[in-house]
Amino acid sequence: MFCPQCGQQQLPGVVRFCSRCGFPLDGVMQLLASGGMMPMYREPEGPKVESARRRGVKQGGMLFLLGAIVVPILGLFAGYFNGAFPEILAGLAAIICFIGGPLRMLFAALFEEGAPPRVTFGTRPYVSPPISSPQQFGPPTHNAALPPPPAQSALGWRRPNTAELVNPPSVTENTTRLLDKEDRTGNQ
Repeated sequence: MFCPQCGQQQLPGVVRFCSRCGFPLDGVMQLLASGGMMPMYREPEGPKVESARRRGVKQGGMLFLLGAIVVPILGLFAGYFNGAFPEILAGLAAIICFIGGPLRMLFAALFEEGAPPRVTFGTRPYVSPPISSPQQFGPPTHNAALPPPPAQSALGWRRPNTAELVNPPSVTENTTRLLDKEDRTGNQ
């Protein structure tokens, strides 16, 4: 397989990005696998089954939110009916809802099965086309990692003469000149 952007030859089924230009090759591999047609993803017919993990996380979340409603109501009943309604019910509801809800979500997220993988239809394995002419489909040529050099001549270029560069003046010369100026202005 060759990269459609830069033409670099790639190992089929091994790389996900072009080694030269970084072009993503996942879509190209799917296109080749489906014979030039984009694969169509269809939802399976029938009722959609929710995964056990998602269902457990939903149950834990609902239990936690239910605690935000039930615990204050039970607390009001216990305070309003002084002794006729047991106060322990509000405490038990708080423990079950506010501790049990997050624990249920954690258990579902860690230990229960997730959703089944998506099923694709309409894809076939890639079959290379038959070779029709050996001139067009000869052995692959090696593509260099760098582009070929430009075809411009180097006649107009000359090597710079490093002796032409001017050396910076010495630090002591400037300091000496400043001291000379100070002596002349101070003596007057």
